[in-house]
Amino acid sequence: MADEIKTCALTGSSGWVGGSLRRFLTPRGWRVVDWTRRPAAGEKSVPFRLGEAVDPSYFSGTQALVHCAYDFSARNWNDIERINVRGTEKLFRAARAAGVERIVFISSASAFAGCRSLYGRAKLEIEAIALSLGAIAIRPGLVYGNSAGGVFGGLVKQARQSRFIPMLGGGNQLQYLIHDEDLGRLVARCLAGEIQVNQPILLAHEKGWTLRQLLTELAATHQNKVTFVPVPWRMVWLGLKTLETLHLPTPFRSDSLIGLIYQNPAPSFELAKSLQAECRPFRAESITHA
Repeated sequence: MADEIKTCALTGSSGWVGGSLRRFLTPRGWRVVDWTRRPAAGEKSVPFRLGEAVDPSYFSGTQALVHCAYDFSARNWNDIERINVRGTEKLFRAARAAGVERIVFISSASAFAGCRSLYGRAKLEIEAIALSLGAIAIRPGLVYGNSAGGVFGGLVKQARQSRFIPMLGGGNQLQYLIHDEDLGRLVARCLAGEIQVNQPILLAHEKGWTLRQLLTELAATHQNKVTFVPVPWRMVWLGLKTLETLHLPTPFRSDSLIGLIYQNPAPSFELAKSLQAECRPFRAESITHA
């Protein structure tokens, strides 16, 4: 692959993590083809929607696949399993049928034995499918970058623009962070065939930050003194669940709150260390803008 143009199919490139990986891989010898619901005119892309059948011929000339896409519109387990789990299985099997050499699945640190969130459960099931097909599964922690986006970007905006911040469950939930470039570096090594493992790789710096510490640190970089307002998380969960039942918009999903409250009690970073995966420590002052 080193002597030829390398083509990588990428799902979820419109999201924060997928977009970060696209920006990392493109200048490093990869021709990245977006697999997306809405292909842009004039750009090389493939129409793709999770849950639908995948034509293996779409992978013609493709050596690698990085799968980041996840459909958050599915709220109940039957829809999540049908769209995200079985939809991903269709994607992976089509890739293998087409002879795609490397497959990397971007899972989540929310996936662990005994996790309570539906999102974590779905990621666990997809990991099992990925590993059974010889793919590599990476569980990144909270992904951040010098330019913040995604979930982390939301935290940055909240910390820098708000005077009062609601704090659920005391704000003692630990966050393990991973820089987007460090995630990209490990993905690139996987695509190059340097990594061969048959278990998920938890990728993050091992120093955990409580949500309260993280928001305080981010606020301090803009000289914003914040006040945390305790809020009972069960009351918030019930409100979110009620709105979801009524099919009304919510600021975030009730399932995300479950994932935040019930975290992995004993994360292990030993596999990533054994692979010499770089995970730089988090520095709030490195975040230039959100």
